[in-house]
Amino acid sequence: MTSLSSSSRWSDADLGRTQVRGTHRVDLRPTGRDVFADARPIDFSRLSWREVGRPFRVENWSRDRRAWEAEHDESLPVPLAWRMFNRSFQSLFDTDPVRARVAALREAGLRLSALQVKAAYAALSEVARWTVWNQAHRVGDTVWDPRAKRSLFHGLDVKRPRILFLGAAEGYEAMLLSAMYPGGEVVLVDYDEYCVTGRFGAFPTDYPFLGADPATGAPRVWHRDEMDVSYLVSDIRDLDFGREFDIVVSIGLVEHFPDQYKPMAFDWHRRFLRPGGYAILTTPRVALRTKAFYRLFGDLMNFSYRELQNVAQLGLYAHENGFEVLRHGEIKSHNGIVCRAR
Repeated sequence: MTSLSSSSRWSDADLGRTQVRGTHRVDLRPTGRDVFADARPIDFSRLSWREVGRPFRVENWSRDRRAWEAEHDESLPVPLAWRMFNRSFQSLFDTDPVRARVAALREAGLRLSALQVKAAYAALSEVARWTVWNQAHRVGDTVWDPRAKRSLFHGLDVKRPRILFLGAAEGYEAMLLSAMYPGGEVVLVDYDEYCVTGRFGAFPTDYPFLGADPATGAPRVWHRDEMDVSYLVSDIRDLDFGREFDIVVSIGLVEHFPDQYKPMAFDWHRRFLRPGGYAILTTPRVALRTKAFYRLFGDLMNFSYRELQNVAQLGLYAHENGFEVLRHGEIKSHNGIVCRAR
């Protein structure tokens, strides 16, 4: 564990170190084992939905969504739902969870002493949320999860790649790819303009990405201001790119589309790929702790359609929609696949 001060910039001298900071963890330790090479083999061409079952639907909707729909007497429009989600989710990243937990505990005590039971219960719910978020993101690093994602991204046959990130939010995974395969270009795409300043713009500029030195191949620390990153505010359907990207990536995107729209979502990944290019997709894993997370954080997370999947389901969707799955596996909270268009 490094003792680097919060105002210092990480450098190659810090390779192999990790540190828990006020709102997040940084981790420059090398990936221990290839969790994707260790995954059980799956022949997706032989799978059926009868074998793998259907994904789990998360339907405990946010209080804000329910209030909007009650006021307007219609379903919350998807673009608005996405904007509400981005602001709500980013509030977690912007907050020191330990301080927030202490404040919520103090509030719960005050409300209990005044016999305000309902308000005390609400404050105790805040205590639970900040406790879980602190462990999940800041301590356990299950949201960014750089070591496992480096394992997923390992071994791609690319040099100086052009990378397109669909539904990019803060753009974390594209920056991780850019560090691992340096010298190329990253294009982040999201149709919520807030993501440019409120998510990508709020991402800590001193956050270090473990990557490679393009001259020697040796490990090197990268920061986002050393990368060629641009942000495009656009509906994916309106993009006019051709087949020009070496990598098209989405993190937690396709699970937001019901089955009748999944062919469209997978086509987005194919449409912009160069021949032989890679599509990389992840979705939240179905598990008891994941279900519990979306239950506890429902008011902050559940604004639109969402599924929890297993890796067999994600891979079968990809195969049915024209992809060959090259690598598959599970990381802390997500399934991951690396594909090529067939």
